[in-house]
Amino acid sequence: MIKITLPDGSVKEFEINSTPMDVAKSISEGLARSVISASFNNEKVETVTPLTTDGNLVLYTWREDEGKEAFWHSTSHILAQALEELYPGVKLTIGPAIQNGFYYDVDLGDQVISDKDFPNIEKKMLEIARGKFDYKMRSVSKDEALAFYKEQGNEYKVELIENLEDGTISFCDHSTFTDLCRGGHIPNTSIVKAVKLLSVAGAYWRGDENNKQLTRVYGISFPKQKELTEYLAMLEEAKKRDHRKLGKELELFTFSQKVGQGLPLWLPKGAALRERLEQFLKTAQKKAGYEQVVSPHIGQKELYVTSGHYAKYGEDSFQPIKTPNEGEEFLLKPMNCPHHCEIYNSRPWSYRELPKRYAEFGTVYRYEQSGELHGLTRVRGFTQDDAHIFCTPEQLDQEFKNVIDLSLYVLNSLGFENYTAQVSLRDPDNPDKYIGSDENWELAENAIINAAKEKGLNYVIETGEAAFYGPKLDFMVKDALGRNWQLGTIQVDYNLPERFDLSYKGSDNELHRPVMIHRAPFGSMERFVALLLEHTGGNFPLWLMPEQAIILSISEKYEKYAEKVLNLLENHEIRALVDNRNETIGKKIRESEMKKFPYMIIVGESEAANNTISVRKHGEGDIGTITVDEFAAMVKEEISKTLKQF
Repeated sequence: MIKITLPDGSVKEFEINSTPMDVAKSISEGLARSVISASFNNEKVETVTPLTTDGNLVLYTWREDEGKEAFWHSTSHILAQALEELYPGVKLTIGPAIQNGFYYDVDLGDQVISDKDFPNIEKKMLEIARGKFDYKMRSVSKDEALAFYKEQGNEYKVELIENLEDGTISFCDHSTFTDLCRGGHIPNTSIVKAVKLLSVAGAYWRGDENNKQLTRVYGISFPKQKELTEYLAMLEEAKKRDHRKLGKELELFTFSQKVGQGLPLWLPKGAALRERLEQFLKTAQKKAGYEQVVSPHIGQKELYVTSGHYAKYGEDSFQPIKTPNEGEEFLLKPMNCPHHCEIYNSRPWSYRELPKRYAEFGTVYRYEQSGELHGLTRVRGFTQDDAHIFCTPEQLDQEFKNVIDLSLYVLNSLGFENYTAQVSLRDPDNPDKYIGSDENWELAENAIINAAKEKGLNYVIETGEAAFYGPKLDFMVKDALGRNWQLGTIQVDYNLPERFDLSYKGSDNELHRPVMIHRAPFGSMERFVALLLEHTGGNFPLWLMPEQAIILSISEKYEKYAEKVLNLLENHEIRALVDNRNETIGKKIRESEMKKFPYMIIVGESEAANNTISVRKHGEGDIGTITVDEFAAMVKEEISKTLKQF
């Protein structure tokens, strides 16, 4: 008999060689019907893998991310089989699951796949799926694996196998199809009920542009047709909300090939939007005791060597800038924290003066390959709402909780109410990825976990996701379309204070090392604006809108009254503009709706005679005729409901 420990801590005994599916059946037949994947002692296993030792078993259904990963990976095998049957001579390479769906990279030779071919491929995939073929794993020797693919003439699989150790190689079979695979599959193909191929693109073998370009086919699959239908509807809505499309329509930002890829140019309305976001956070930071600092856009290479960033991220930095002085090298600033360490180091400190909280909207630069750039979400120059807190170890717990409060204030004020806190810890199996002592890491990790518990956060722990210098707490936000984004981060760092030899004089008159907290509620202004655009569809909270109202005059006879209304609104600190164009009022209203002005104020003969305004609200329509003072009160009340004081 073997002892199997389940996630709830319960322990059950089973006969040796029992499978995860046997365990599921022992719990309930309903669970057995739902289980599609499993892990045993933190290793992916099949639902039919014989269990031969005591261990920890986790069963996954479609609801869990691990279940989806197995589902989509299994579907990539179906795609590969369909391509082999439809495109004779195709050479398969790799086909992993990704965040939403899967892809397979293939060498088609002289053949071509376009989206016109998708329906035929999907039809073949569903035909295979309905065959209810079991996924069967088998171990093979290295010689056997090489012989199999050499006979097929598949040099890509041969290259992969040559880099594997004998005894670690396995094949997965289903139907008449065989693929090199490490495992992690659903029980059989029939669980896949709905398939959609999404796009086709070029991809270099192993990501190296010196290698041959392959064809990458992207797809997604579901256990129910209804879920696919809902997903496709979400994709259509996502296209409407694409921040690149909305940014252009709302005249917020642009890009220029002459300026350079990945370097956004903020237009007047976008710059005003950024300024309001910055002022919003600066106001809260000032109340929380932060001091504003400014650091240069470049720094000596040695600065980042000292911090450890150059060793970890040197390849992602721009090439060093050399000066006329021999051996002098500067880098475009890839992060702000080393500069803030040196600001702290500019004078001695007493424990009575701590904590010191330095904040900066600092622009940093990191090299991203052109193929990875994407609107504002992946750029080469971006501004972080960065802050670094230097405190005593005794102050760490309260300071960390204060930062959580500030981060939650930011999220709630901007309409992000569905979020999970992710506690990111180091990977104990890869210590070389990190700097610092085990003792400091344990202190930092425990500080974050305890703070998350005390603040009552809904949090999950992710091992291996820590920064190289310390663990962190990230806020994982779900947007209006149900997509997850990492937004805002708080990190505890015992290591940079050591590397920069930071100190303060304690009550014992001895020098001590401060603890450092890294903090960025927005993350980067660019990515945050992109997420906010897609989350709101461009309908920002009223307090943030570039213009909160547009005044539409029915004809040129009422231009003076429109200007009078504008002046009255400005006295109430309401941002507005006048549309005096010689166009019909109907056209003006339609265009104002498209440009997402929150309120439209219509003025004509009756309004001018009675000193009133007719008001329409975006997305809702006519809300009546009122005075300017009544409108101003309504606007201020709406803002106060969303923008609470920190």
